[in-house]
Amino acid sequence: MGQSAGSSGTARYFAELLRTFRKSRGLTQAQLGELVHVSDSYVSAVETCERIPSPEFIAAADEALEAGGLLAIATEHLAHDRYPAFFKDFAKLEADALSVSSYSTHMLNGLLQTEAYARAVIGCEFPPLDEEEIDRLVQARLARQQLFARKPTCLLNFEIEEAVLRRQVGTTDVMQDQYDHLQRCSQLRNVTLQVMPANRGAHAGLNGPMTLIETPGHKHLAYLEIQETSHLVSDPDEVARYAQRYAMIRTQALGLEESVALIKELATEL
Repeated sequence: MGQSAGSSGTARYFAELLRTFRKSRGLTQAQLGELVHVSDSYVSAVETCERIPSPEFIAAADEALEAGGLLAIATEHLAHDRYPAFFKDFAKLEADALSVSSYSTHMLNGLLQTEAYARAVIGCEFPPLDEEEIDRLVQARLARQQLFARKPTCLLNFEIEEAVLRRQVGTTDVMQDQYDHLQRCSQLRNVTLQVMPANRGAHAGLNGPMTLIETPGHKHLAYLEIQETSHLVSDPDEVARYAQRYAMIRTQALGLEESVALIKELATEL
């Protein structure tokens, strides 16, 4: 069976290596699956690049096939393949960024989402996803949050529309935990979190969400995303325009203490 045309070179190389080691040990896909506690369909999906293997699968397969670390070494290289195709390039930039500044209008930035909130968001996608795909995307989203504690420190700025905070995603308990998580994040020294109040009316952010990043080489980029499509802006004049707009959004939003106070207030209304 052939490999998925949309798969990355890394995924295709890992799939070929896995198949080679499996066959050299005289194992079927079902037999390997039994050894590493997954289904034969899971092994097949990895070997045809229809599924990105989990770190746990890679480690178990490396041990079961006595690959001597040749499979395990792929774990880090496959990390970004966990993300949807339209997000992969930005995920790499975000992981290395000196600063990330996000303006959210419909849902919380993935960097701020709890696992339960992320699962509720991803679980409501349509056409619906199967549980394995939901699990994969949730874990990929949570993995991005390593940025909070990364060394060297990344500066993280979040501007959030009040409507985002008022939208109940998941159960009441999910939202309570999410509000608590936002308050904890707001206390981190490398994080600023501000809310654009609903009573602000017309403001500079009405054109929609955006994310600005500064790379290790001090290059400034803007990232725009809508309906599973994305656009990375690198032209200095265009990026400057988005940066100016973002600066005005920060000016028009509530201050840091007022923003946290509003989040606490919303938590009491659940």
